[in-house]
Amino acid sequence: MGCDRNCGLIAGAVIGAVLAVFGGILMPVGDMLIERTIKKEVVLEEGTIAYQNWVKTGTEVYRQFWIYDVQNPQEVVANSSKIKVKQRGPYTYRVRYLAKKNITHDPENHTVSFLQPNEAIFEPSLSAGTENDTWTVLNLAVAYNNTADGVYTVFSGKDNISQVAIIDTYKGKKNLSYWPSYCDMINGTDAASFPPFVEKTRVLRFFSSDICRSIYAVFGAEINLKGIPVYRFVLPSTAFASPLQNPDNHCFCTETVISNNCTSYGVLDIGRCKEGKPVYISLPHFLHASPDIAEPIEGLNPNEDEHSTYLDVEPITGFTLRFAKRLQINILVKPAKKIEALKGLKRNYIVPILWLNETGTIGDEKAEMFRKRVTGKINLLGLVEITLLSVGVVMFVAFMISYCACRSKKVK
Repeated sequence: MGCDRNCGLIAGAVIGAVLAVFGGILMPVGDMLIERTIKKEVVLEEGTIAYQNWVKTGTEVYRQFWIYDVQNPQEVVANSSKIKVKQRGPYTYRVRYLAKKNITHDPENHTVSFLQPNEAIFEPSLSAGTENDTWTVLNLAVAYNNTADGVYTVFSGKDNISQVAIIDTYKGKKNLSYWPSYCDMINGTDAASFPPFVEKTRVLRFFSSDICRSIYAVFGAEINLKGIPVYRFVLPSTAFASPLQNPDNHCFCTETVISNNCTSYGVLDIGRCKEGKPVYISLPHFLHASPDIAEPIEGLNPNEDEHSTYLDVEPITGFTLRFAKRLQINILVKPAKKIEALKGLKRNYIVPILWLNETGTIGDEKAEMFRKRVTGKINLLGLVEITLLSVGVVMFVAFMISYCACRSKKVK
């Protein structure tokens, strides 16, 4: 009887040890299986999850415009007073609802080329007025109709997953021809996705044709998006900092008068890619801009929640599941003797014209599919690993304690 009991306790301990070992072995093996599956599914080729969502996004993307209505134009012209503005809007358009066009695969270079349609549909129910409001810049929003952005050529990741979705060329070139030195380089992806297995320490680099340059985002927070854990990466203030604050930005300062010898910050002169027009880009309401930029303008109220740019990236796949791109378009206005309305000005102004908010969030149906095919399986595997390891350890310890107790009683 004693032998049977002891044998049973030893057998239980052995089973527990086997379960614990199996659970421990499953962890690296499971991680390896997950890594292999992810590497397969994020490649930009027909049949993968990435390709299905890349060709046509399942996310509804909206672009909202707020127009700055100048309240005192005569006073400004006569006295070079501060410009008083009041924002009007939003005027909302649905964009990026069409599939990519002219998709061409290059199996030798492992690249994919495409055009991104930019058609826009006005959404009256999401807007504060109509397209016929007299104080709006009507054609600016509608200009996205019947145009396409590209051609983009990106790496498919077939031969090197760390390169997936990274832009090889834009309009057939690896550089932009707008900026000196490395500032002219096309870096990163188009921000729709990034190479998988994103860590918090990674700097996410991406190219935006809207601002005619490559830019970057850094980790900000962990967030749960519709049951999917994501990392929020934010556009830091250093991206538009002056060369004094961020020496890496020295080649984005291309003149010394308006920039006060490159000491002003928070705005970017993109005139070179706008046919020489005096266009400046900033964050809305001059968020993170130097005081000299915002000082001549009254009516601005910058805040991080409404005016910052961010990307919510699922870290295992590198897919961007939610984003908010916020930009402001400004025009340089300065004294001009040959223009009646400007010849009396005594100062330069960087005048805000409008700011836009382009947002997109993964839909409920796509989120459910993502949970089932990606995060759900990973969580289930993790649960099995922990359960086997925990149950095995508990069984082993419990049966060994019982066995030792029985042996101790028998000795006595």
